[in-house]
Amino acid sequence: MTVRIATWNINSVTARLPKLLEWLESAKPDVLCLQELKCAADAFPYEEVRALGYETEAHGNGRWNGVAIVSRLGFQDVVRDLPEQPGYLADDALVPVIEPRAIAATCGPVRVWSVYVPNGREVGHAHFRYKLDWLATLRESVLADAAGERPFAVLGDFNVAPTDEDVYDLADFEGATHVTPVERAALAALREAGLADVMPRPLKYDRPYTYWDYRQLAFPKNRGMRIDLVYGNAAFEAAVTDSYVDREARKGKGTSDHTPVVVDLNL
Repeated sequence: MTVRIATWNINSVTARLPKLLEWLESAKPDVLCLQELKCAADAFPYEEVRALGYETEAHGNGRWNGVAIVSRLGFQDVVRDLPEQPGYLADDALVPVIEPRAIAATCGPVRVWSVYVPNGREVGHAHFRYKLDWLATLRESVLADAAGERPFAVLGDFNVAPTDEDVYDLADFEGATHVTPVERAALAALREAGLADVMPRPLKYDRPYTYWDYRQLAFPKNRGMRIDLVYGNAAFEAAVTDSYVDREARKGKGTSDHTPVVVDLNL
């Protein structure tokens, strides 16, 4: 059985709906993890996606976050939010807010989490501490699935570039988030929990970035970052036959500033 699984920070599913439907028709993933929906769960375009043969489980509140899983393999054991997920206490808030940043489901033979890791904003900011706490909770949340024999992966926008090679110029990120040792240590902790970084293979570009800013011609100049990742357990990694970054989906007008990462499995 061949299964195609993908992840994509869509940067507003409403604004990118034509792009999403076009990509589903052309790439034909069996499971697609989406992040940054920017819509409430009840406002997700379920019917448009269903017309292409997919069902959706969405988790969003209409703000800038939100996650979903789109599947034509069905759904079982859907979970919204990480167990004991930390909340973010904004400067003007009295209580922490649990943001919709994680959703999990078993789709056919594979279990997946779609995650949208907090950005962190600035080193030393309360949001940066929140990001590290969130990643630590993610690690604890996936331990059981990572150790199992069922193919399992955490896919999404991690807002961390794992290595220096995953940013176009490290000097431009000096003192900034996404590249700090403590953030990278959080990803290393995920790997130590039994998950491997499934890199695009074979490398069709010297640096397979997944995100390019809209400003300053970042995409034409390939000034990007690899922050959309697939972390799979041993059973998942062993089944991988191909993986790639779909740069074509980033081209043209009206696109997300991220592009899909696709993994093919033979199960």
